[in-house]
Amino acid sequence: MGCGSSIERHRRESEELEVSFCVVVTSDKVLRGAYEDEVVPTVARVLSERGLRLESWAIVPNERSAVASEVTEKLKKCDIVLVSGGTGLGPRDVSVDVVSGMCTRSVPGFGELFRYLTYQLHGTAALATRAMACAVGDRLVFVVPGSPSAAALALDKLVLPEAKHLIAELRGLRH
Repeated sequence: MGCGSSIERHRRESEELEVSFCVVVTSDKVLRGAYEDEVVPTVARVLSERGLRLESWAIVPNERSAVASEVTEKLKKCDIVLVSGGTGLGPRDVSVDVVSGMCTRSVPGFGELFRYLTYQLHGTAALATRAMACAVGDRLVFVVPGSPSAAALALDKLVLPEAKHLIAELRGLRH
């Protein structure tokens, strides 16, 4: 039996698993009212198109304590938390640093593939993102750039195709 069939079998074994989603948007500008949030409606739409629902969401400032507090709260409610914003190199881009400190296991392939997909769309600007993913206990956190297109790209191409499989792995449900 080849590797491909084994992967497909693992996906099938986890198809019935219910997986819940939350979003944390980190944006000073949205909080100030300078921009309208487009990430939450985009995530809700992408999930809905797949028969899933956005359980909970929040918008917080780009501050370490606010990001940490909200991600911790969302991890109590959801299996997967998508953090939008704070992946750049600027001094206010703290989401990756905060979430990295919460991780129990890293998922390096997410960041690698997200940067590759971003490179295909935007060229070398992909170097500027520190997008990442990790497990916090038996839940997953994905941190993506703060745009609706980045959230949709991550969900469509990476997160949703593997969400149930990854959660099943984390929970030891296949063993």
